[in-house]
Amino acid sequence: MPSVLLDGDAVPTSGELPAEALKGLGSRPFGFYVHVPFCATRCGYCDFNTYTAAELGPGASRADYAATAIEEIRLARRVLGEAELAVETVFFGGGTPTLLPARDLTEILRAIDGEFGLAPGAEVTTEANPESVDPASLERLRAGGFTRVSFGMQSAAEHVLTVLDRRHTPGRPAQAVREARDAGFAHVNLDLIYSTPGETDDDWRASLAAAIEARPDHVSAYSLIVEDGTRLAARIRRGELPMPDDDVAADRYVIADEMLSQAGFSWYEVSNWAASEQARCRHNLLYWTGGDWWGVGPGAHGHVGGTRWWNVKHPAAYASRLAAGASPGHAREVLSQDDQKVERLMLELRLDSGFPLAEIAPPARPAVARALADGLLQPGPFTRGRAVLTLKGRLLADALIRDLT
Repeated sequence: MPSVLLDGDAVPTSGELPAEALKGLGSRPFGFYVHVPFCATRCGYCDFNTYTAAELGPGASRADYAATAIEEIRLARRVLGEAELAVETVFFGGGTPTLLPARDLTEILRAIDGEFGLAPGAEVTTEANPESVDPASLERLRAGGFTRVSFGMQSAAEHVLTVLDRRHTPGRPAQAVREARDAGFAHVNLDLIYSTPGETDDDWRASLAAAIEARPDHVSAYSLIVEDGTRLAARIRRGELPMPDDDVAADRYVIADEMLSQAGFSWYEVSNWAASEQARCRHNLLYWTGGDWWGVGPGAHGHVGGTRWWNVKHPAAYASRLAAGASPGHAREVLSQDDQKVERLMLELRLDSGFPLAEIAPPARPAVARALADGLLQPGPFTRGRAVLTLKGRLLADALIRDLT
């Protein structure tokens, strides 16, 4: 949940959505994202909307957060009316959601179930830092209805973790995966970051090997992005660390795809690999395929029927709005049909299912032909009317998407 607060149109005090956005409500997949904006410490690379205890200030606290979030869930029910909206996915992100007691997280989940109803077999994920859980807390989360946990591993190299300001020791993520399995979690993800300054190819291979050996059923791997205003950006600016290199990042991606594929994982989105169809993150697929979701929490984004909105950033301002019976929405935008088509292409082209060639605008057809000729698109799916990226295409996905939009 990035910390930058975007401009847009005003959100009504009631949170009311445009009538057009509510058309078809219930015919599209529906989920909840719950942002928990608390961290024990701030990692040097992180630009998310998170707060340590020292940064939080008056007017907000971890102890009150569950009750405040539940107020927004009740607001969501009022705004969305009586439409039948079985919740297919819930994702608790942050921050570090598991800094809250498992009891608080399950209370928020119960409120979602009580107001909307969880669909049979709903996927319920929480992010966690490996050091923020133990066997008892994981067992409480599983008993409370959570089905999936995503651990921030980042690296198995201690010097890389030091550059990232991560607190856990290299072996802790694997132990956390075992504890989650023992608690009954069938689905466990490990998040990795590559191209950190000072990381070598051998470091990255060792991190991948450690992740694979831990036996999660899902791995996400992201190239480090240096965000303005972070400690990492300041260190690079002062010349203490080198800027990550794009060519090195591309090499690391190839290494990741090679090692994960050999271990039985398949890519299904450019930065995500799963050990089976069931292991894919259904909540993220809801985002990538144009579903509806309500974003709960400070700075959280929601989307329903082509209207996207985002909440005020600071937890105190968020709590104050809800206490006054008002929407915490800061601003919103109503996407035109053309905007929605562009976004669809941008997201779906990154998936292994690709994008329908027939829906690519005529002016972009020459770029599609060039992409096929240059080996960026798979020939087989192309003959069946789908634009599906090759490995080379995944490396150049952002540039290709610019060409097609």
